[in-house]
Amino acid sequence: MTVSFPRPSQADCIRELNATARGEQSATLVIKDARLVNVVSNEILPGTDVAIQGTRIAYVGKNADHTIGEKTKVIDAEDRYVTPGFLDGHCHIESSQIRPSQFARAVMPKGTTGGFFDAHEITNVLGLDGLKLMLEEARQTPMAAYMQVPSCVPSTDEAFETNGAVIGPEEVAEAFTWGADVNALGEVMNFPGVVYGDEKMLSEIEETLRAGRQADGHYTWPAEDDRRLSAYTAAGISGDHENSSAEDIIAQVRLGMYAKLRRGSAWHDVVETIKAYTEYGLNTRRMLLVTDDRSPESLVDEGHMDFVVRHAIAQGVPPVIAIQMATINPAERFGVSGDVGMIAPGRFADLLLLEGTLADVNVGMTVSAGEIVAEDGEMVTNVSEFPLPEKAVHSVQVGKEISADDFRITPPSGEGQKVTVRTIEVNENQVYTKEKHVSLPCGKSDILLQGDLCKMGVIERHGRNGNHGLGILKGIGFDKPAAMASTVAHDSHNLMVIGNDEHKMATAANKVVEMQGGIAVISEEGETILPLPIAGLMSNAPFEEVAEGSRAISHALNEAGCTMNYAFMTLSLLALVVIPELRLSDKGLVKITDDGFEKVSLMVET
Repeated sequence: MTVSFPRPSQADCIRELNATARGEQSATLVIKDARLVNVVSNEILPGTDVAIQGTRIAYVGKNADHTIGEKTKVIDAEDRYVTPGFLDGHCHIESSQIRPSQFARAVMPKGTTGGFFDAHEITNVLGLDGLKLMLEEARQTPMAAYMQVPSCVPSTDEAFETNGAVIGPEEVAEAFTWGADVNALGEVMNFPGVVYGDEKMLSEIEETLRAGRQADGHYTWPAEDDRRLSAYTAAGISGDHENSSAEDIIAQVRLGMYAKLRRGSAWHDVVETIKAYTEYGLNTRRMLLVTDDRSPESLVDEGHMDFVVRHAIAQGVPPVIAIQMATINPAERFGVSGDVGMIAPGRFADLLLLEGTLADVNVGMTVSAGEIVAEDGEMVTNVSEFPLPEKAVHSVQVGKEISADDFRITPPSGEGQKVTVRTIEVNENQVYTKEKHVSLPCGKSDILLQGDLCKMGVIERHGRNGNHGLGILKGIGFDKPAAMASTVAHDSHNLMVIGNDEHKMATAANKVVEMQGGIAVISEEGETILPLPIAGLMSNAPFEEVAEGSRAISHALNEAGCTMNYAFMTLSLLALVVIPELRLSDKGLVKITDDGFEKVSLMVET
């Protein structure tokens, strides 16, 4: 397969790089008179030149004139800042609802030149074939895209949820043979399984370590329980992003882990986690800034890693340190600092020319693997898309017409009697939920909702068993009849339906099935849809169109009373059973306890 933007190994480039640094071969690109942000020495070096030969840097110093020939392109930085390109230390491209080619178009003008991408969303639907599709298309882009092998497909085991594929140790080992850019084992969400010695989880980590790769984590138990965190780390997990407090960061760094500070669209964790540095003074070299999940409209409105770096600076982090946390730190965490993460000889020429002050993080130009790929906020090079097989765009297999009766909860007591139910309480800008017990009256054929409560259904959509789980949500905010259905329902991505009107819930669900995946909001205002036909997760459209479609979904939810910040991002996690405290899958309610995962009933025994 021809790669549009090749990234040859340093071993294949050393002769040309060496000759260029000596001045015996002309550079292809030279940047003159820059204020170099040196993330290795924690310095700003004015009057610095950078000479590039092909895809890699040959020379960094005071005067690169000896490398300039007739065909050398010369850029006068005019004392502007030059930094390494930003790296996202933990990201799911699918959560932006756009394919890798469009993701590159969206983030590269904002300074993201690479990242460590866990494609466990599409892999939960299509298995290793889905991972390979993401890898092959990412290789067509200018990004330094390091893919991770999903560790938890499904996120727990089939006792708690149904998905479209199963990944085990054999699949992990196979994927690591695909190339050095398959770089790590993706977040190990079954953290109780690791802590308590689950054979499948430990075998996957063994295959990862034997392949010389890193294993990434997803750990949500309290940081003060050092026995369990030590067990998790001793099993080979060396990084984690599920951190919400300074104490989480401190505990992980002290055990030698790389602790990730997340600022997604709806996950606002940096404000608290950065206090590990700003208040407790811990060294930041094992701290990474990450996005995890960014909605398409937030990429347009706020940015990507440039936004997260600015946000960290606003919390009191010195600019050079904040940039370290998005460049050299993730590169070192994943063992690729010989290629990316710094502006130094031998490394890929992934760098940014900034406008204004360093704290502004205003990206004026993006250079990736030695090519100018973006200027003034726009891509200046074309990015190819990879052809998709039929099964990738026809993956929603519900097998029946969904009706309002599918969302009725049979009352355990007679009409007019009261029953206590478990509800899932949703919190704005937080991934965590709470279990709240509520007393509700029984109707003739259904439990009657009151106040701000909504129903939630999860319908198996992979054509495997037709399971159907039902639950009740608190805190959604719908104040008029409304419903939302979506096949973006982390991580098994079954058909999730939320609403306070069963007929509207059925209409929304059937619309999503008809579209072969996506999001539909049905309210008194009408119908708002966003088709996502690629595995029910991503669109084929340009990212600008997807951003406007996602914005319309947000507006429709808001009009119905769900006013949470980037509400869909929070709602899409309500079926992710590995995040505390209570979630709903196609097999019913799942709760995380001190001992692991537990299925619980909707009705509370009194």
